[in-house]
Amino acid sequence: MSRILTGIQSTNIPHLGNILGAILPAIELSKQPGNNSFLFIADLHSLTTQKDAAQRINSVNSVAATWLAFDFDTEKNMLYRQSRIPEVCELTWYLSCFTPFPMLANAHSFKDKSERLSDVYTGLFTYPVLMAADIILYDAEFVPVGKDQVQHIEITRDIAQKFNHQYNQEIFVLPQAKVDESVMIVPGTDGQKMSKSYNNYINIFLPEKELLKVVKTIVTDATHLEEPKNPDTCNVFKLYSLLADANQINEMRANYVKGGYGYGHAKTALYELILAKFEKPRNRYNELMSNTNLLEKELQIGEAKARKLAQEKLKLVRSVLGF
Repeated sequence: MSRILTGIQSTNIPHLGNILGAILPAIELSKQPGNNSFLFIADLHSLTTQKDAAQRINSVNSVAATWLAFDFDTEKNMLYRQSRIPEVCELTWYLSCFTPFPMLANAHSFKDKSERLSDVYTGLFTYPVLMAADIILYDAEFVPVGKDQVQHIEITRDIAQKFNHQYNQEIFVLPQAKVDESVMIVPGTDGQKMSKSYNNYINIFLPEKELLKVVKTIVTDATHLEEPKNPDTCNVFKLYSLLADANQINEMRANYVKGGYGYGHAKTALYELILAKFEKPRNRYNELMSNTNLLEKELQIGEAKARKLAQEKLKLVRSVLGF
């Protein structure tokens, strides 16, 4: 059985790009026979950028509700909040005593902001150590990441290897980065990669009227309604193609090419497709967000299971260290 671990930042509601590019692929991976997935909400990590407590609580709930709305199986797998496993913070301190300063100074998470050190908090500098603790505390074998996160997995392996070598024991499993080269790139409303940073994202959980307003902001060219259009350069068509089946895609392509079909028509079709495709997740998400007791129950079940494993591993680490 392969143990797979994924950390999700708790920063606002996951958008369409997150769902198509990360959430759905991770859920499919968790369903494969022999896989056991650990999914944690990285609310401690979020403190490096998100200081508002109420916003953090809402973000954690939104992330948990999204994964559950898309049928993440919490009986087979684990869903938990990072902050509810205090062992991860204790292990972070132990690991920091085995982590060379230059290793962290060369981490992308720090180097990208190192030109303005007044804006860099210690938490950002030691971010890779906490990430290492998140992973090796549970003997994770594979960690799905984007190419920009591979370095952090390499740092994790180096720290774990140094610890194992120091005590001549295989205390920690050395995890492997699992990079999916076919990760879906979802365009935002302006054509760039969909991102909260660019404010070009589509929140599929919005009320219908608000969702329609967002879809209508998708940038298109100035081709007149009656003229033929090129579907391959159109942001609306690109998004539609990521959600539709082959017949729907072919039909819309034909509409573009023949003319007499405006971008307004295409946006309406995309909006209706989003409502139809995500009807069940939208209803489930709203149900969970309006009754956070259900969310809390699911999270606490996962946290009890995760903490049991964390305590066992930390007991071994303490023994090796002489504590």
